[in-house]
Amino acid sequence: MTTFREAVVNDPAGTLLALDFDGTLAHIVDDPTQAYAHERSVAALGRLGRVLGQVAIITGRPVDQALELGGFDGFAGLDRLIILGQYGAERWTAGDGVPAQLERPEAIARLLDRLPGWLVERGGDNVRLEDKGLAVAIHTRGLAPDLLATLAGPLSELAADLDLAVEPGRQVIELRLPGVDKGSALKGLVDEMNARHVIFAGDDLGDVPAFDAVDELRRSGLDGLLICSASTEQDALVSRADVVLNGPDEIAIWLGELADEF
Repeated sequence: MTTFREAVVNDPAGTLLALDFDGTLAHIVDDPTQAYAHERSVAALGRLGRVLGQVAIITGRPVDQALELGGFDGFAGLDRLIILGQYGAERWTAGDGVPAQLERPEAIARLLDRLPGWLVERGGDNVRLEDKGLAVAIHTRGLAPDLLATLAGPLSELAADLDLAVEPGRQVIELRLPGVDKGSALKGLVDEMNARHVIFAGDDLGDVPAFDAVDELRRSGLDGLLICSASTEQDALVSRADVVLNGPDEIAIWLGELADEF
């Protein structure tokens, strides 16, 4: 019986490799502006980009952040790379140049006006706010360990009041526009390239829709592989993954080994 890896090696042009960024290609760090992609992963993606049908990054980050922290633009072998930012609301293809800045939605502008005072009233005055343009991330890493759980319910109520979606993560809660997720973004790429094999790697709750999408695609006959970049902070994907790796370091090794097959 042909293994998944053998199927990919035999049909690289029919393969879509899609990966999350934070926690998968880059280590989670206290300051998200310093979360640079693992150099060995980027090098392996450059090798894979020469042979696979498509390599893509699907991330909650804005595209410009992923480009800056990943060093993907102009990297040898990634001349066809696609980055879907903010869960698929933004798209960049290698060679497109600097992505255009999207207009901030009114609901996000209202949220940014309200949040600082709202957080102070609830003991979250030291929380770090990250303005993503189409979303706002509330980071609690390095603060009281129970602060995120304390804020989760009230933030969900605030999001509902503003008609925003809630995206929980590792020491972060993000409030963003509804209607897009990594699952729909991934399925769009599969349809676009008529992929026969799809690999998705992720680490956090925001990647659950992509895992759901691969499961759905497999039921329809597509060849799929799910990879969990595991951590002590989040285990929701472990039981669902075909391959469980210990964070970005082992992801880099796995990508390098796959590239060695060609």
